[in-house]
Amino acid sequence: MKNNLFSLGILALSPPMVMAYEKGKINIVFLLADDLRYDAVGYMNKTTIQTPHIDCLANDGTVFTNMYATSAISCCSRAGIFTGMYNRRNGITDFSGTLEGEALRNTYPMLMKDSGYYVGFIGKYGVGNYLPQKEFDYWRGLAGQGTYYQKDKDGSFRHLTGMIAEQIEEFLDNRDETKPFCLSVSFKSPHTESEQDPFPFDKKYSSMYENEHFSKPETFGESYYLQFPESFKKDGKWENEGHVRFKNRYGTDEKYQSSIKGYYRLIAGIDETIGRLRFKLKEMGIEENTVIIFTSDNGYYWGEHGLEGKWYGHEESIRLPLVIYDPRQKKTVKRVNEITLNIDLTSTMLDYAGIKQPERMQGESLRPLVAGQKVKWRKDFLYEHLMHLDKKGWYVYIPQTEGLVTKRYKYMRYFVNNQSQTPIYEELFDIQRDPHEKNNLIKDKPSLAGRMRMKVDNLIKVIK
Repeated sequence: MKNNLFSLGILALSPPMVMAYEKGKINIVFLLADDLRYDAVGYMNKTTIQTPHIDCLANDGTVFTNMYATSAISCCSRAGIFTGMYNRRNGITDFSGTLEGEALRNTYPMLMKDSGYYVGFIGKYGVGNYLPQKEFDYWRGLAGQGTYYQKDKDGSFRHLTGMIAEQIEEFLDNRDETKPFCLSVSFKSPHTESEQDPFPFDKKYSSMYENEHFSKPETFGESYYLQFPESFKKDGKWENEGHVRFKNRYGTDEKYQSSIKGYYRLIAGIDETIGRLRFKLKEMGIEENTVIIFTSDNGYYWGEHGLEGKWYGHEESIRLPLVIYDPRQKKTVKRVNEITLNIDLTSTMLDYAGIKQPERMQGESLRPLVAGQKVKWRKDFLYEHLMHLDKKGWYVYIPQTEGLVTKRYKYMRYFVNNQSQTPIYEELFDIQRDPHEKNNLIKDKPSLAGRMRMKVDNLIKVIK
């Protein structure tokens, strides 16, 4: 089914005069999906997923094929994006961490505000329970996970993604036009909501994928989950939460088909919103002075390895889509294969805004890669998932994770109670020859495993 509201031809309008800002100041729109894995977009998966507006953005901009989250969980990834730091350095490793005071002042929106930008935030905030609404010029942020159906100004229940689209237009219509702007849009989609209705999509997308039957991933199901050791699968009476959710959402073919279709339909709402955004920018005559960045906070398992959710070190969990569109850059690199990270997004936005990056930030600007410049770049990165749940309160079993990712190999160690030097389980994959991560080489390549363990330990010392 094609989206009839905003076909790809909408961007051909003749624009009025583009407003000139102070030299070096460009508008920035940062679009962040929630739990959108790297291949859940049309330009990466041509056969099943319909995302015409995202595909158009990718065609006009630069696609990053090896984009990763340094921590695959919403609160930690978002904190990494706001601060440009690993979680070990910014101190946010779970849902209780907040950005306040000096830490908040050194986030990309506040640094831009201090530099003369008009800053807005729309959607799921996702970091702690402190909402910095008074610090933003425009705020339509949501606490916690939010819900998909919310009351609008008239008291009617509306789907959140449609409301976000309208809030984007409201921001653009009412901003201070004497200033450049930075608008952060944080979707809840396509994150789950409840066990009763895990993917509450907008009903106008009900006919999309209606007659499709989706194949399961190559590593789907119990046979792959059984390859994990007992210590990874259970902690006393608690079963690994990734498998608990797998059974709840993918336990039968009917559940699987319903979940995947719901997930895809939620993505359709994001796609339409991006179409509306680009139409609005064109209509207002500011599209040629507005950079658009589109990505996700983390990935999401479709049942690979018998898992649902994220957290762990497989590609489905930690790898993300990323498109950067700079309309001024007429000769862009269409695809960038270097390893890029969520913490690079902070550096990138500050670079586009002409703002010097604070020394404590740990990312690298992606702007030179978009422009095709030859720059020295990372060959690997540290992955960390350090959330430690206390059994005295709310508890589900999610082992902690540390690891090293290169373009060829990936090493991950899983542990509990912050005891990373005594892992309960280790993985080593050749992700070039074994992209589905089926053959664990941890015993076959002890020398390589040892070198990668040592590199993990050294990187941890450096990034703290």
